[in-house]
Amino acid sequence: MVFLAARILIACLAVAACASEDRAPASASTQPTWPGDEWPVSDPAAEGVDPAAIDALVSDIDAGRYGLIDHFLLIRNGRVIADHRWDHHDTYVQLLAAQDDTVEHQYNYDHPAWHPFYRDTRLHSLQSVTKSVMAVAFGIAVDAGHIPPTGAEVWPYFTGYGVDPSEPGRAGASLEDFLTMRSGISWAAPGQTYDDGTHPTVVMETSDAWIDYVVNRPVAVEPGTRFDYNDGVSVMLGKIVREATGQRIDAWAEEHLFEPIGIDEYYWKTTPGGEVDSEGGLYLTAHDLARVGYLMLRQGQWDARQVVSAGWVRVSTSAVVPDVNPANDRADSGYGYQWWVPVHEDGETRIFAANGFGGQFLHVVPEHDLISVFNGWTLHERPSFPAGWPCRTGFSRP
Repeated sequence: MVFLAARILIACLAVAACASEDRAPASASTQPTWPGDEWPVSDPAAEGVDPAAIDALVSDIDAGRYGLIDHFLLIRNGRVIADHRWDHHDTYVQLLAAQDDTVEHQYNYDHPAWHPFYRDTRLHSLQSVTKSVMAVAFGIAVDAGHIPPTGAEVWPYFTGYGVDPSEPGRAGASLEDFLTMRSGISWAAPGQTYDDGTHPTVVMETSDAWIDYVVNRPVAVEPGTRFDYNDGVSVMLGKIVREATGQRIDAWAEEHLFEPIGIDEYYWKTTPGGEVDSEGGLYLTAHDLARVGYLMLRQGQWDARQVVSAGWVRVSTSAVVPDVNPANDRADSGYGYQWWVPVHEDGETRIFAANGFGGQFLHVVPEHDLISVFNGWTLHERPSFPAGWPCRTGFSRP
């Protein structure tokens, strides 16, 4: 999948950086570069990146080896060094014709009016990348004192839905338990996919009352004890922002996150009940998604403004859950506050990421001042990987 391609790419860039220190970028500076209306552009070699590595990757994407990728963006030292787009609209129309559901609605993921671009605009569906952006907006509300520290209990926010916060299994569940996907709420069965019409996310997305559906799911395990990826939990977190601030999370994010970092164009799905889809409904351009990554790379600062606290950024992008699948006989991805931490070592985050269903990926490598964005839409096929591909890339540290 594109997810694997993105992880291999970033991991190899990070490894190659350590072996290429003799090629220091000419434009490297201790002072961050801040984008205005547009990102500054630079030459890859000037930023210590081997142009041949980018060319090799783009050639593989051209050949369709990683599925349907619409946009690949690479930023180093705050400057765009690769910016490539692909037009797959005709293919998306053909794929729709091959599906049983051809009705135009916002959760028909095969309908080209809604996916991957919103109605012929540049705004690209982000799916679960939405969760990571939502978590930044959530942190801003915590910083402002609207939401208490993350040790506070969650369920009192939902008493209006008939929930008893003192009920066994719910009592004591904290905001951090929910932010780290350790809510205890039963969700998908092991191995269950979104193609299964009984998947809780699919049922939720086709219902008229999302919050009611999620809060009435059973609590299966003690909160805080087991990682269980749960789209409904992210919906609840978005609802908490509304309860705490008096603003829906789209309005809150627009005022306190998007506007300060220069994002003035977005679309965010809303549910039949008037809530914002904070688990997968956000659309941004690739360049604006990179702004969110850059904010996190810069520890919550944007130019002279602290948009979200450095402390929130630090814990959000740390492996609070060191291994999301401890049953494996190998180390797996870590997880922070709705952010993935695919590479971490001795408590230090080497790479953090936001990942979306179908192929949207934002990867940030703080050590090397690197951001990559892949926007794609591969739902019905599994791309292959050419032998030896991971070795064909490299860049030098600043």
